Amino acid sequence: MNGNASSNYEVFRDCLSGPIIEKSAITPTKPRKRKTSKGRKTAVKTGQHPDHNEDEQHSDGDNPEDLADFIDYLATEIFTALPDDLRTLTHTTLQATPSLTTKYALPLPQPTLTSLLLTVPASVPDSLTSYALLPSSDDPSSTSLATFLAPILTAYISTITTPPPPWPSTRTPHCEICLRDWIPLTYHHLIPKSTHAKALKRGWHEEWRLNSVAWLCRACHSFVHGIASNEVLAREWWSVELLLGREDVRAWRGWVGRVRWKKR
Repeated sequence: MNGNASSNYEVFRDCLSGPIIEKSAITPTKPRKRKTSKGRKTAVKTGQHPDHNEDEQHSDGDNPEDLADFIDYLATEIFTALPDDLRTLTHTTLQATPSLTTKYALPLPQPTLTSLLLTVPASVPDSLTSYALLPSSDDPSSTSLATFLAPILTAYISTITTPPPPWPSTRTPHCEICLRDWIPLTYHHLIPKSTHAKALKRGWHEEWRLNSVAWLCRACHSFVHGIASNEVLAREWWSVELLLGREDVRAWRGWVGRVRWKKR
């Protein structure tokens, strides 16, 4: 891979990692043994919720390196099978090509989603089912695969086609929670936009602070939105410093910071 495809792969892997890391951190599940293809790396073991004591949370079997290998394997299997126009899609090409604008509109049109699911290698639903990321079944249904992949594809397309953010001067070289500096970043509105009117009316914040952002990897971004509602985030957890004051956020940071991809 080179050019846009290479950078887009990193984004896709990041989008894929979110639900897998969340599932691995929250649901302790012992994977069933299955035969693996020669050369495939599919070993991953799941952990416990980050709220638990860190020593209890991640036993010797909860190996972030194995989890990273598994995510990288799945991302490679899926991404390399996607159509070339999706692997190289950018905001510029989307705006310049009406057919792509229609094809990859969000939410994804059903014909587009169906065609994309047909490109997924059979090894992918097999691996997802083996590690309890899809409902257990002797014959994983396309509905289950669609339910799992649709939000990942949507997040991927949304990320690679989003115009450059209006806050470039605030960008950090690393995720402000887990400190990983080699992973794609997203900007998190510290005061969610849906709460701006209420925040001003009730005096929670002055107007100049409303558009404050933190640069987070997708896994940390999803985790932050999972710890509280938008209103509570706006009222109580509106800075990185406040977020890091939470024990569960610190425990999460210590664990997810160890999930690292190997150099390609």
